[in-house]
Amino acid sequence: MFKDELKLVPHLPGSYQMINREGIIIYVGKAKDLNKRLHSYFRGTVTGKTALMVSEVDHFQYIVTKTETESFILELNLIKKYDPKYNILLKDDKTYPYIEYISKPYPMLKVARYTSIKKKDKKLIFGPYPNAYAARRIVNLINRLYPLKKCEGNPHKLCLYYHIGECLGYCVNTLDEEKLSKMENDILSFLRGNDKVLIDKIMDKINTLSLNLNYEKALELKNELDYIKVVLDKQKVELHDYINRDVISYYYLNGYLSIQIFFLRNGKLLGGHSTIINTVSSLEEELNSYIYAFYQNHERPKELLCNKDINKSVLEDLLDLKIVIPEKGKKKSLLDMCFTNAKLNLEREMESFKQDEKRTINANKRLGELLGIPNLSVIETFDNSNLFGSFAVSGMVVFKNGKPSKKDYRKYKMSVDKNDDYHMMIEAVYRRYFRLLTERENLPDLIFVDGGENQMTACKEALTRLGISIPICGLKKDEHHRTKTLLDTNQLPIDLTNESDVFNLLTRIQDEVHRYAISYHKQIRSKGALSSVLDNVEGIGEKRKKLLLKTYGSLEKIKNAEPNELAKIIPYDIAISLQAYLKENTK
Repeated sequence: MFKDELKLVPHLPGSYQMINREGIIIYVGKAKDLNKRLHSYFRGTVTGKTALMVSEVDHFQYIVTKTETESFILELNLIKKYDPKYNILLKDDKTYPYIEYISKPYPMLKVARYTSIKKKDKKLIFGPYPNAYAARRIVNLINRLYPLKKCEGNPHKLCLYYHIGECLGYCVNTLDEEKLSKMENDILSFLRGNDKVLIDKIMDKINTLSLNLNYEKALELKNELDYIKVVLDKQKVELHDYINRDVISYYYLNGYLSIQIFFLRNGKLLGGHSTIINTVSSLEEELNSYIYAFYQNHERPKELLCNKDINKSVLEDLLDLKIVIPEKGKKKSLLDMCFTNAKLNLEREMESFKQDEKRTINANKRLGELLGIPNLSVIETFDNSNLFGSFAVSGMVVFKNGKPSKKDYRKYKMSVDKNDDYHMMIEAVYRRYFRLLTERENLPDLIFVDGGENQMTACKEALTRLGISIPICGLKKDEHHRTKTLLDTNQLPIDLTNESDVFNLLTRIQDEVHRYAISYHKQIRSKGALSSVLDNVEGIGEKRKKLLLKTYGSLEKIKNAEPNELAKIIPYDIAISLQAYLKENTK
């Protein structure tokens, strides 16, 4: 599994994401060595819940970071964003620790875990931290250095902490607001990333203890200082100014442009977006056009970090946001990390990208050649779905240059109230192209139908009524029920035995339109199935229908209920008639 993909994974730290067939991220992990970690899933022996997770993986992706600490922070941010189901299962549903500063009624710190953090709560929360031990150790150290409230509850007499100088006696003493404000500013400054505040205070205290010959206490603080320096290792993946910004970089090779975008929200890296473009114009034009088009459909941050190859002045004017081209510091480090990911994406995806072109663009072109349609671009296809004539619907999907264009998909609720595939196809096709003609929209280059000669004939009849002509094709099964023959507009056969790319393209279109139609059918069934069926049974009016809906909620439960139970809501003879109707029409 993933033999070729795994060869391209770098031996670098980062976060990886496991994705299922529906495109949903089901697990987010981190690794010091991405290559080794991912190999362990697909080349090693896995058991239990890990094996279950691996069995659902359709593909994986990853973001490279500079340090293991960065990969940890990124993992936490991605888990918060996507809430992957296997992160809950594999981590026993534990949340990550934060440090919370509470100012009223008395200043204090605590370690807390939150399943969600909302801005409206107005909590002063910092983290997440690598583990609860690290968070508690930091809180304990701050408590030793600053006289915060440490005891539980609201005592009315001075406790031990006051007598050893680690509390100001908030319960009984009048407090110095200026001193409290200075202490609060120092603590918040440290928790927001200013390590120097705490390190300087620790060094001052160590020096004082050493001068007083209290070497044991001084050594304790020295050990704490060493630990804090490790925990607070600079996280280059974050900027502590809480500004929403995106980082954009690219890598270009042999006509292929790989663009990587990182999303930073409130100073934290929350994931990104990547794409590979087979360029047709100059590098600068492709890059600028893509960035402009991207932000027509996505949230615009306050700031973009880009390299010098973009047209800064034009994009700033068009997008109405600030563009920074960093040359050093943390921002440059982030830009370099973005470039590394763009380069790795292209190296990893180059072969699969070429294969994708073969499967889509080239297959689409070859289909046009087989059908005599030059410059074939837009294919539309229809599929019908119903349950014994009830809830009849049709779905239409659009493929452009061999790829689905989901924004152009359409759903049709049929007026035909019986299992009549032929007339359902006529209705769906007629409604679709009557609408396009009325709105003066472009017609497709080809209509592809799934049901062979019968559906092709229905499609032609609808087009004839509209007075238009659009090429039609369909697939025909042989005597072994295998689909290997393409039918052109005149229903003449074209052998697909040696046209695997074309056959696979048509199969993908078939599967997609079938999925779409079934999905819509299930949707309207779930919303209106019970109500609609009850309307067809004599003796059930609006009041009785509401009672049945409230009591049973599904057709299956009504069908399997005891008639005497139903008779508590509706007359016994009507209950018998209802169950007979259900058994006849919902087999």
